[in-house]
Amino acid sequence: MPAMTKKHRNRLVDPQGGRSPTGGSASRQDKGRWSSRRKTEVVLRILRGETLDALSRELGVSSGRLAEWRDEALAAMQAGLQSREPDHRDGFIHDLKAKVGDQAMTIELLERKIEILEDGLRPPQRRPSPDA
Repeated sequence: MPAMTKKHRNRLVDPQGGRSPTGGSASRQDKGRWSSRRKTEVVLRILRGETLDALSRELGVSSGRLAEWRDEALAAMQAGLQSREPDHRDGFIHDLKAKVGDQAMTIELLERKIEILEDGLRPPQRRPSPDA
């Protein structure tokens, strides 16, 4: 085995294939590709309570990118936990609900308009008599 120079001793390799923070390449991870497994590990650390800022500094990945990974993971988890697969009917149901909401609002507005118009046709209310 060849002798290690001082330069080579400082370039420690982590188990995931990149250099350790002391080796200097961790700060360039944001520019490279991360495997889904590594992203999952990072997201789990976030969900366990580690702060985005601390992880960002440690991994050399922007806080915004880490937040995106977290949000994508949570959305995928929610989709995976749905009781049924979405199908073509879901869009149709959504459209129908929107239409029913619009019609309900139109009915309310028309009822209010009728009420206002009828108030102009009604005789004024009697004042209570002083004898009562």
